[in-house]
Amino acid sequence: MTPQPIIILVRPQMGENIGAAARAMLNFGLTAMRLVDPRDGWPNPRAVAMASGAAAEVLDHAGVFADLAGAMADCDYIFATTARGRELSKPIFTPEAAMAHARALIAGGAKVAVLFGAERAGLENDDVARASAIITIPVNPAFYSLNLGQAVLLTAYEWARGGDLPALPDGLGELASAVEVAKLGDHYEAELEAAGFFFPPTKAPRMRLNLRNMWARLALTRSEVQTLHGVLRQLLRKAP
Repeated sequence: MTPQPIIILVRPQMGENIGAAARAMLNFGLTAMRLVDPRDGWPNPRAVAMASGAAAEVLDHAGVFADLAGAMADCDYIFATTARGRELSKPIFTPEAAMAHARALIAGGAKVAVLFGAERAGLENDDVARASAIITIPVNPAFYSLNLGQAVLLTAYEWARGGDLPALPDGLGELASAVEVAKLGDHYEAELEAAGFFFPPTKAPRMRLNLRNMWARLALTRSEVQTLHGVLRQLLRKAP
């Protein structure tokens, strides 16, 4: 497989839309699809019928996961697509800029994924918090709802027209995978919980969400993750 971003459909509802996404991907040379908890189960004959011909191979090789954490565990940089305003602070890209950045990351050896949410309401805040950055398609603000297949097609088109993979600047370092970043967040959250940081209880869920969003947004290298684990361990050893 040529280096390319992974398309992750999060809790897709209709088989027809999964098939349309597969067609859009193959139109522009993308073949790596992952599905998170598809509503109607998998495999889905309606998806195969919509994929039509060669694009059915994208579905045949699609990975199926019970949750988003599993689907993105081996990924180093994750884009979340959303048209709605969010209270989560992250870099925001157009599809064109996002795919240019993806090409540079992939050229440097990173594994990149793009998340697309369910047809009814898109990605949830917990999904977006796990991402490194946001892709927002500049559509009519009075009618910003896109079909799942359309959103995938626009992103895949920008990938395909990007040309050769550029090189990242030297010194970036190897990005930490999503599972490594999640374990770092778990480490800090457990110690903060023990220290009574998440108070009052009514604000605790939002505080945890903000922390998860921060870790993902930073696009940490493996070396930085190890350093932050070490910082916390040293602070705990020095605590009275």
